[in-house]
Amino acid sequence: MVEWTGKQFAYQQVADDLRRRIADSEFADTGQLPSYGDLQKAYGVTVTVARTAINQLKADGLVVTHQGKGVFLTADASRSAAQLVDPVATVAELRDEVDKLRTEVGKLRQRVAALEGN
Repeated sequence: MVEWTGKQFAYQQVADDLRRRIADSEFADTGQLPSYGDLQKAYGVTVTVARTAINQLKADGLVVTHQGKGVFLTADASRSAAQLVDPVATVAELRDEVDKLRTEVGKLRQRVAALEGN
C-alpha cells in the first residue's frame, strides 16, 4: 500500500510504486502486473486511477496491455524501471561503462598503431 502524500496525484503515486516494484523484479516470475481490479483493491483507488497509472507505465515503455488478457512487462522493463527509479545510480553505471569503453578504445588504438608501424 502506498502512503498517500498529497504532493502528487494518486495515479502518479501508484505508478511510482509500480515502477519501484518492477525495478525490484517483483513481477518477473509471471511477467504480468495485477489486474485493474487487484490494483484498485491493493491501493484503494478507483479504476480510473489504476488505468491512468498503467498508462504512465505504458508511456515509459515498461508495459504493454492486451485487452481482456492483462498488463504485461516489456522485455527490458526491470532495467528501464530501475533507471527511472534511481537515475543517479544509472548515471554512475553509465560513467563506469564509458570508462571501460575508453580503456578498450585506447588498447585498440595501440594495436592499430602497432599494426600500421609494421
